[in-house]
Amino acid sequence: MLKKALLLLAAALICLSSFSKGKKEITVVFYNVENLFDTINHPDKLDNDFTPMGKLNWDTRRYNDKLSKLSYVLSSINKEVLPEIIGLCEIENKDVIEDLINGERLKKGKYQIVHNESPDKRGIDCALIYKKGEFKYLKHETINIEFPWEKEYKTRDILYVQGLVGRKDTLNIFVNHWPSRRGGQEKSEPNRVFVAKQLRKAVNTIQAKNPFAKIIIMGDFNDEPTDKAVIETLKANNDRNTNNPMGLFNLMYDLQANNEGSYNYKGEWNMLDNLIVSNSLLNESRGYQTAHNSGRIYRNKWICFKNKKGVLTPNKTYGGTKYYGGFSDHFPVFFKLKK
Repeated sequence: MLKKALLLLAAALICLSSFSKGKKEITVVFYNVENLFDTINHPDKLDNDFTPMGKLNWDTRRYNDKLSKLSYVLSSINKEVLPEIIGLCEIENKDVIEDLINGERLKKGKYQIVHNESPDKRGIDCALIYKKGEFKYLKHETINIEFPWEKEYKTRDILYVQGLVGRKDTLNIFVNHWPSRRGGQEKSEPNRVFVAKQLRKAVNTIQAKNPFAKIIIMGDFNDEPTDKAVIETLKANNDRNTNNPMGLFNLMYDLQANNEGSYNYKGEWNMLDNLIVSNSLLNESRGYQTAHNSGRIYRNKWICFKNKKGVLTPNKTYGGTKYYGGFSDHFPVFFKLKK
C-alpha cells in the first residue's frame, strides 16, 4: 500500500514539474506569411490570381510547398519547443490555417485557431493560433474599420483575443494588418492613423477597467515605430520610464534605430512588423513579463535570398508574377514572456 502511494506521489510530482517547466517561458510570434491562399476561386473575393488558371499559376504543388516552408520557419524559431502564441496575417481563410497547423512540423503543437473573415476585398485576414495547453482562450472579437472618407475601401479587421497564461495571468492580444502604402506613404498615412485611433480606443477601454492589464499588440502596421500612426496616435514608444503601467512600449523601436528591419523594399530596410506591450508587462513583479530588449527578428540564412550586393533579404514566394518559391516577403518577429 505504501509502495503504491509513493509511486502515485512520484508520478504527481513529475507531472507538476513538467507543467511548471512548460509555463516558465512563453514565445509570442507574429508572421506576415505573404498571401497564403488556397487554390479555390471564391466568387466573393478577388483571389482569381491565386488559382491554377490565374496569372500566378497557383496550384496544389505550390500551395503545399508554401505550407511546408512556413511550418518549417515557425517550428524553427525555438529549437526545442514550438511557439505558444502565433499571430498571422495575409491568410485567406480558416481552411489554410488548418492545413498549416496540421502539417508534419506543427501538428504536435495541437494548435487552436481564432479567426474571423474580414471585409478585405482580396480576402486576406488576421488570425491567432495558440497551444491549448499553454494559453486558455477566454473570448475574442473584431474591430471593424470603416473610413468615413472612403467607405468603399475595405481593409482588415483588428482581431482581439483574451486568454490566460499560467493560472491567473490574463493577456489581451491584438493582431493587426494595417492598410498598405498604396499611392505612397504620405498619401496613405491618414488611413493608418485612423486605424491606430480605433486600436488606441480599444486599449483605453481595457485600461479604464484595469490600469494594470497586460496587453500585447502585434502586426504588420505598414508603418515603422517612429511613424505618426504608431508613435503619436497609438502612443507606443521606447520610453523606459515605466512608472505608468498604462504606457505602451514598442519592442522593435530600438532595432529600427539600429537600421534593422523585417521587410526590405528596394534595398531599404523597414520595420513594418511591430511588437508592442503595455508597461505592465515590463515591470510587473508577479506573473509573466518581458524585457525592454526582448524584441527579435527571425532571419536564419536559409529563409533569405542573397541579392546582387550580397545582402540577405526575405526570400519571398512571388515578385510580381514571377514565382521564386520562397517563404514570405517578411521576416517573422517574436519575443518571450518569462515568469
